[in-house]
Amino acid sequence: MLDSLFTSVLTASTDSTAAAMSGVDFFLCSAVSLVLGVAIAFIYMFKHSYSKSFVVTLALLPIIVQMVISLVNGNIGAGIAVMGVFNLVRFRSIPGSAKDIGSVFLAMAVGLATGMGYLALACVFTVIVAIANIVFVLSPLGSQMGERVERALTVTIPEDIDYTNLFDDLFERFTSKHELVNTRTTNMGSLYKLEYLVTLKDARAEKTLLDAIRTRNGNLTVQCGRPTMFQERL
Repeated sequence: MLDSLFTSVLTASTDSTAAAMSGVDFFLCSAVSLVLGVAIAFIYMFKHSYSKSFVVTLALLPIIVQMVISLVNGNIGAGIAVMGVFNLVRFRSIPGSAKDIGSVFLAMAVGLATGMGYLALACVFTVIVAIANIVFVLSPLGSQMGERVERALTVTIPEDIDYTNLFDDLFERFTSKHELVNTRTTNMGSLYKLEYLVTLKDARAEKTLLDAIRTRNGNLTVQCGRPTMFQERL
């Protein structure tokens, strides 16, 4: 029975090219690709922030890859041309999170399988990944130990203040790690905005840290939040 997972529905054809694929085989592969694409989209959305455009793209990616593989199967020249097109798409895309990239690779792998007719294998593979994703997300794997949390801290200071070591003693007291990741001017150059990535020793001390910073920056704006700009990048 397990051997049937590695049997393509297209093996009955005398030729492996797209011209030998029957209409029934094509619509069957397309239907499976769409269903698995939706499943991959739900896997990606599980306990993860997302946008509708990216979710729709994930749902459609398997059937797109399936069509490409069906057309280039057995044609080396066409395969090389398609590889070049994929490289162009890659360099025109913006950086994504680790889970974004992993989900794209999953959708492409499923599309490769359905394009070659391995429908049962594609279904089983998607189920295995879905179960593994749920287990890993709900497990403590990769979680920060204790109550230490990362924060993106933005501090506004007047232009006449030297910010080099201005908050070092506060960071030593309240954080286990800190890094100045960006500095820029604002308000016609009269103010500086300092962007830090900090790891708090205790999440309950966040307000105390902000109050201490406000006494040194002239009570100008201080912003603290989840570091979405810096987290989850490969």
